[in-house]
Amino acid sequence: MLSSTRTTRRPRKAITAVAGLAAITLTLTACSSGSGSNDDETGFNDFGYTDELLAAYTEEHPNVTVKQTKAAKSEDARTNLTTKLAAGGEGLADIEAIEVDWIPELVQFPDLFTDLADPELDGRWLDWKVQQATTADGKLIGYGTDIGPSAICYRQDLFEAAGLPTDPAEVADLLGGEDATWDDYFAAGKTFVAASDAAWYDSAMSISQGMVNQIDNAYEESDGTPKDLATNQPIIDIYNTVVEQSTTNELSAGLEQWTPDWDAAFQNNGFATMICPSWMTGPIEERAGGVTGWNVADVFPGGGLNWGGSFLTVPASGPHAEAAKELAAWLTAPEQQTVAFSNAGTFPSQVEVQTTDEVKSTTNDFFNNAPVGEIFAARAAGIDSAPFKGAHYFAIHTTVQDGIKRVDVEKTDDAASSWQKTLQSFQDLGL
Repeated sequence: MLSSTRTTRRPRKAITAVAGLAAITLTLTACSSGSGSNDDETGFNDFGYTDELLAAYTEEHPNVTVKQTKAAKSEDARTNLTTKLAAGGEGLADIEAIEVDWIPELVQFPDLFTDLADPELDGRWLDWKVQQATTADGKLIGYGTDIGPSAICYRQDLFEAAGLPTDPAEVADLLGGEDATWDDYFAAGKTFVAASDAAWYDSAMSISQGMVNQIDNAYEESDGTPKDLATNQPIIDIYNTVVEQSTTNELSAGLEQWTPDWDAAFQNNGFATMICPSWMTGPIEERAGGVTGWNVADVFPGGGLNWGGSFLTVPASGPHAEAAKELAAWLTAPEQQTVAFSNAGTFPSQVEVQTTDEVKSTTNDFFNNAPVGEIFAARAAGIDSAPFKGAHYFAIHTTVQDGIKRVDVEKTDDAASSWQKTLQSFQDLGL
């Protein structure tokens, strides 16, 4: 694992890591000054960087120690990052991990990040993964960790109780097989809820996210020009579809992901299926411990989908950029990302390992020994590009998701009134 790492000695430093859904921070400080970080917390996602993996790095770099902590929510990590970047980067860690949907905003400020381009690493990642973290002037601000090829995770015990097939191949056929559509998925859901007390899926917001990620230009033209939300028919159709499935067909459990209510639903048969990017297998297992019915079907409505994926960045404000860059490169090397996939289901963005026997032979005991390596490798093979997400994607998408949330989760508005509020929020962005 460590044969390719350099053993150049440096002045003694301590590295402190803080991890969340899309944020790992690693802070390099003098040992005498203390760690400078919070105590370990339980977060809601896992990069797969175990203590053992980090110890392997420090074994070859005895001048370095690594501590890892998880943030509670992605929003917390993002707010911390953007607030400190706005102040010039003061207070940021030497390595900050970011989620893919933050990238379009961050690439506008290349001077705030260290250029990570390295000819020795050319070809390591999928081309579209590299492009996501490349600025207009060719600067690479992030090393790719994982991508999110998506399947459908399901509760085979709840399927059986509702009289539906439970074998993964049969479930894939139930949902439409190779030509699966969202209509197929919703139709199966109506059959299920008619025979069960559980909902079909966790959240209309998550279904919306999946559908939006299948649109090449959801909210902006390829030159970054925002589309008028009031006449953006594909987004209007998605909004109408998911709120109808929630209110009329009652397919949604009405939950917001990463909340206590969502956590609890894993233990009380709250829902039977969910969109399942590879990295989601870790959070499911964490919350559904003791529940024996989870499995994975190699199918996805509407074709391929990449949901999520992260990057390690090195803020330019950090005093130890070269040391941080070296560690970030090591963590995102094929060997370490293979281990991370085995540990947490974070499917590698590194070309070299995606179809190796080590990855493809990976199974997951919790998901009834599902061949997750084979499944997610097949799902990844169906993804040849990433949808365009410009500088305004995050803000516009948030207004749409807030509209769905008012109907599905908070239940404060009907579909029409909430959409009008969404349009007003869009206008208030002043784009």
